[in-house]
Amino acid sequence: MVGRMADELFMLRRRQFIALLGGAAVARPLALAARQAMPVVGFLSAVSPGPVGAHLAAVRRGMNESGHVEGQNVRIEYRWAEGKSERLPELAADLVRQQVAVIAAFANVAAVAAKQATNTIPTVVLVGGDPVELGLVASLNRPGGNITGTHIFTSGLDTKRLGLLHELVPKATTVGVLANPLNPAAEVQRRDEQKAAAQLGVQLIVLKATAESDFEPAFATLAQQRVGALLVAADSFFNSRRQQLVALAARHAIPAIYEFREFAEAGGLMSYGTNLAESYHQVGVYAGRLLKGAKIAQLPFVRSTKFEFVINLKTAKSLGLEVPPGLSARADEVIE
Repeated sequence: MVGRMADELFMLRRRQFIALLGGAAVARPLALAARQAMPVVGFLSAVSPGPVGAHLAAVRRGMNESGHVEGQNVRIEYRWAEGKSERLPELAADLVRQQVAVIAAFANVAAVAAKQATNTIPTVVLVGGDPVELGLVASLNRPGGNITGTHIFTSGLDTKRLGLLHELVPKATTVGVLANPLNPAAEVQRRDEQKAAAQLGVQLIVLKATAESDFEPAFATLAQQRVGALLVAADSFFNSRRQQLVALAARHAIPAIYEFREFAEAGGLMSYGTNLAESYHQVGVYAGRLLKGAKIAQLPFVRSTKFEFVINLKTAKSLGLEVPPGLSARADEVIE
């Protein structure tokens, strides 16, 4: 009797164990299938993840508004060029091979790489150059094709930045411009800057940098030429290296203006540009709407409307500069 009960108990446990194994065997393929069934957004960036951590959160918030939560019902494949724009074409091609549902591309060079990689996958871009001049779309209101996004007015603001720099350092008759010739908007930037310089009566010295190794020689040239001030042109690579650029400007005691508030927060003298968090959020909103079935024709290009002028008063004092009351009154923020 005892032996029979033991045998029955053994058989019961054996059946339970086999059922458990079978359930696990079924669960693994189901989990894999669920992961594969998730729509995938390809995230293509010209820079590295470190400098844009807060902005990534803004993209996710935008996607959340349409009910898309990373890891729950949507997956994001990240591709970072780490400031090496020559890597972008292959990174974009890899996302196409992954058959992502939507591509989100950040910076002029990334947007151009995405366009060259596919004309079918819906693509949302964040660019500083004019989208029409960059060849991304035929019209901002009616993008057509497979691309839409946000134009953040970076390149077009270099004229304004040069004017603000001249107000703070009016005795600087020679102004340096740090430019990245690999930026598709570089030629347009140069024309705008030269026109503004002629109106202000200042001479420009353009210094080119496409890699970190170019920074030290560029600043050494500024010192040799006795350049009185510096405009750091709008460029995603420069934005990703803001700590190095701000430190070099401090070491060489040269007043400089940059495009985003993050530079001023890092110790840069001044910044004037778009509120980046708002623009990244808009990319997330559009990506979410495309995942829900919206068509590019329904999503016109959005132009940034919120601009910020930030002055770092502590840096101004360290450079021996007195900020005119009228200039500080126009600032959205004065960092003390």
